[in-house]
Parts: sequence; structure tokens; C-alpha cells
Amino acid sequence: MAASLVVLGSLVAMARSPQQPDLPEELRVVFEAGVAAEKAGRLDEAERDFQQVLRRGGKAAFVYNNLGIVYQRRGDHVRAIEQFREAIRLQPEYVAPHALLGASLLAAGRVSEAVRELERAVSLDPRQTLVRAELAKAYERANNLGAMADQYRALRGLAPQDPEYAYQMGRAYLRLAQWCLEQMRRLDPESPRVYESLADAYRAQGRTDEAIRAFQRAAQADPKLPGIHLALAQIYLEQRKREDARQEIERELAIVPESLAAKAIRQKIGSGETKP
Repeated sequence: MAASLVVLGSLVAMARSPQQPDLPEELRVVFEAGVAAEKAGRLDEAERDFQQVLRRGGKAAFVYNNLGIVYQRRGDHVRAIEQFREAIRLQPEYVAPHALLGASLLAAGRVSEAVRELERAVSLDPRQTLVRAELAKAYERANNLGAMADQYRALRGLAPQDPEYAYQMGRAYLRLAQWCLEQMRRLDPESPRVYESLADAYRAQGRTDEAIRAFQRAAQADPKLPGIHLALAQIYLEQRKREDARQEIERELAIVPESLAAKAIRQKIGSGETKP
């Protein structure tokens, strides 16, 4: 979390809305010195500079924002939150303090508040990838896995060449699938979809015998469920058990007569092919 805050802070450290007034020359020099000190890691010096600007009347939103970054980098999120809120009060449409406030709230364990601020930041600047990534983390902390997956899908659209977002999107969908399976088990442990999900997992792991048994349990729980007999036929065809495959594909076609996949499997069985 600390590393992501530093990256997010450096991204928006000097962000200013066009509506924000610039500082008088003598205060601008002090402010820029503070920014340079903050970037160099001289946080005490940066704090003194930003506070001096504020004391001398330079109460602009971007000054409070940068002072908040100093506190945030120290891990003092209580004081950071105060500065970001003041920046937002002065300039409600200013993206940076919304994003940074959300990050500090998340670090402080105030997840629902963090989600609101980060959602606001994304709505103000939908193309800001680092802010979306922080919002995805907040959704994960809130156990809103569908919304987390949505953010990573949006990030893939914004940065299709970034492998990290592809990885995180896959991880998000995996977690969402696991959550859905847990909910199905809680609601109906004998649901055919529970057995089907288990069978798919076994099949992906190469545990074919266990996959067959799970598909059979799914078929017993709901004999009319489409796709179960098709999956069994595919497995039996791979195992060169053509008669078993034929029986399963006929069961599938009895349920879904228009299934092109089932018809293709039946054609392969008739031609003697063994690859589904």
C-alpha cells in the first residue's frame, strides 16, 4: 500500500484545475521549492514551505493538496485527510485530492469512504489509470468483486499492452468465480451448477476421473441441464470411448436439438475421429 501511495502522490503532486488561481510570485517560489523538496524526499523542508505559503495567504487547493501528500508519505493519514478535504472544499472538481483522499482513507481502513472518493475521482477523470487501479483495490477491500473486475476490464481497455492489468483482471475474475461458487454452495449444496463448476475445475487440472463423476452428479441433479452431457461426450471421445460418447451426445441433443456443438461431436463420432 505504501508504494502505491507514493506513485499516486507523485502522479498528482502538482495537478491543478484551470479554475485555480496562481500564487503571487514570492509565494510561487516558496511553493515550488516545497515541491522540489517533497520530490527529493526532504519532507520536513517541504512541510515548512507549504505551511509558509498557507500562512502568507496562499490558501489554494493545490497547496493543501501538496501538504497532504507530505503527511501521506509519512504515513500520517489523519493529517493528510484534513488537507485533502480542505483542498476539495476549495475546489470540488479538483481530481487530485479526491484520489489521494481515497488512498489515505483506504490506508486508514475507512473503506466505504475511500470507495466514494475514488469513484468521484474516476468520474472526474475516467482515463486516469492509477486512480482506477486504486479504486479496484478499494472494491476488493469492500468485497465488491464484480466492481473490482469492472475496473480492471476498464484498465485493460485503457492500457491493453500492460501485462499487469491483464494479470489483475484474470485474478479478479478468478476471485469472482470462487465467490459465486461459494454462494451457490451456501444457497444449495446439491445444485447441479455446483457439481458442474467442480467438474470444470477438475477437468482444467487434468483430474479427468473426478471431472466425470462430478458431471455425472450434475446430470443426476438435473437431467435436463444443457452442456453436461456434451462435456461428458467430449471427455469420452478424448478417451476413445466412442459408445459412451455417442450415448452422451444423444442425450445432449435430446435436450438441445439445435446445438451445433453437439451435432459436430456426433459427426466426429460417426467418422471415427477421436478429437472433440
